[in-house]
Amino acid sequence: MTAVKHCGNSIINKAILVFAGLAFGLSIKAQTSGIWPAAKSMAWYQKQGWLVGSNFLPSTAINQLEMWQAESFDEKTIDKELGWAQDIGMNVMRVYLHDLAWKTDPAGFKQRMNSFLGIAASHNIRILFTLFDDCWNPDPHIGKQPDPKPGVHNSGWVRSPSRAIHDDSTQWGALEQYVKDVLSAFRDDDRILMWDLYNEPGNSGYGLSSLPLLQRVFKWAWEIRPSQPLSSATWYENKILNEFQLANSDVITFHNYNDAPSLEREIREKMKLGRPLICSEYMARTRNSRFETHLPIFKKYNVGAINWGLVSGKSNTIFEWGKPIPGGSEPKIWFHDILRKDGTPYDPEETRLIRRLTGHKL
Repeated sequence: MTAVKHCGNSIINKAILVFAGLAFGLSIKAQTSGIWPAAKSMAWYQKQGWLVGSNFLPSTAINQLEMWQAESFDEKTIDKELGWAQDIGMNVMRVYLHDLAWKTDPAGFKQRMNSFLGIAASHNIRILFTLFDDCWNPDPHIGKQPDPKPGVHNSGWVRSPSRAIHDDSTQWGALEQYVKDVLSAFRDDDRILMWDLYNEPGNSGYGLSSLPLLQRVFKWAWEIRPSQPLSSATWYENKILNEFQLANSDVITFHNYNDAPSLEREIREKMKLGRPLICSEYMARTRNSRFETHLPIFKKYNVGAINWGLVSGKSNTIFEWGKPIPGGSEPKIWFHDILRKDGTPYDPEETRLIRRLTGHKL
């Protein structure tokens, strides 16, 4: 979901960088106390088979809240669209949760998670859940979600937590309860592939101000220590955030929306860490990140591949970041997503390629 690759470097941010760097250097060994040994991670990965899938949001939801709130939880669409994913050979979906959906109705939220997992399992799809996210709109609210803005990429997606809570550590008690309640409830559920604790920390101009929450989330997760791997994906060049994420993830996850040579360089560099690799976001056609260029590379190195977007819908991710189309007419080249709302592919050659490389029926 990378929309902003580099954040500003004000004097304040530079001061934060120096302070956080010192704090990071002092705390890194203590922070790694909950991580799996590399050998355990590799043994786990060898049992999974090649992981191929999408970031999933049903086409009827504009954001995480519309997906998970009781009044808009759309099991019929979820079942239909995960069936389409299964049909093209996919076996994993990455799915965002939201702390406000849990806070409003913890029991109902977990019940809906369980229902979702049941639907996914019926299609032989395992789930990578994402708990927090620094991307897009800063002030989420419970209730009816906004309508899409025509032609605008992810016009209704919301951060988790809100900017106000992100910036106020005195309010993190509820976030700790959210993390621990959800992880405790599903800690041994084999329908869950793994947990992505924090998506793109530092995005939306947060920079290193997200480091304390990122560190805290790993600490909370380790206190539960679910049986599934824990991770947080690197996504842009921030040495301190990247070093923390790489040093504390059981399985190395990363985002790459660049061209094929960039992807192969990153894979080779991260292989040196001696842990499994999963790219949990890629595929932006107008940036030369495509199935035909990238999926063979992922298969060559046995790297998990989770592209952005399955079915074109209310999230408007067929439109490019920062390049709205007035009136919302369909772009000639889709940015993300694979299928139209009726299940037909944007590009049949892509779905044939996915089926062939995954060994699925043609």
